[in-house]
Amino acid sequence: MVRLAARSLFYLILTAVAVLQLLPLVWLLLFSLKNSQEVFELPPFALPTEPRWENYWKVWTKGNIRVYFLNSVWITAASVVLTVLLAGLATFALTRMRWKLRPLALGLFMVGMMIPVHSTLIPLFGLFSRIGLKDNPLSLVLSYTAFNLPVTVLIFLGFYMRLPRELEESAVIDGCSVHRLFFRIIFPITASVTTTAAIINMIYNWNEFIFVNTFISSDHWKTLTVGIQNFTGQYMRDWGAIGATLMISILPVLVAYFALSEKIVEGMTAGSIKG
Repeated sequence: MVRLAARSLFYLILTAVAVLQLLPLVWLLLFSLKNSQEVFELPPFALPTEPRWENYWKVWTKGNIRVYFLNSVWITAASVVLTVLLAGLATFALTRMRWKLRPLALGLFMVGMMIPVHSTLIPLFGLFSRIGLKDNPLSLVLSYTAFNLPVTVLIFLGFYMRLPRELEESAVIDGCSVHRLFFRIIFPITASVTTTAAIINMIYNWNEFIFVNTFISSDHWKTLTVGIQNFTGQYMRDWGAIGATLMISILPVLVAYFALSEKIVEGMTAGSIKG
């Protein structure tokens, strides 16, 4: 009886936490279907008198959100692919190869995690201006890759260190080169931790604001996080349109997380399990 009561209390707490986590999403959905006057009416979770689905159509067609959304998609995708690939190669070299500067290289990656992002904005802005990458999306891809690389290597590190060396030995005996060993054997085995790293990188890149606001001035290359400012003015704000834009901006992250949630959990725990 005591065990049943404890289990019931445990599930009750989990349900309460889940509801608290979902309440902001429900509020944002209702927010996006209201006009600017209804947004400030009480109670905040009241249903709109007439759902304004045109808010989504307005921001997608007239608000240039389509351009911002596509920019966010391809910049995020390019950054994630480049970061995961480089981090996989670097971790493979750090954990599976023997070379003199390996401790120094690992130390540099760890030091990279301690560098404040905001302290690099002015030097990076000057660098990109000199080499012709100012107001160029490539500046975002390079910045995201550089700053996400240390933490991605750290995520990979524990998993790669526990891979059995018999796999490599057998492959080398069969005549497998180093590049084929990584891309044909090691990289596919690490699918779970790679998925975890990709989702973490995706969330950061998708929601990033400072770099976009600093390096990109052309409306043609802006992403969603900066494009939302187009719906605010000095004397007027279209709150329904802002809510619709925010709802559109979080949908890809939610879809990716729910579709790959099992892989994410598996990847987060893989490095701590000895095998």
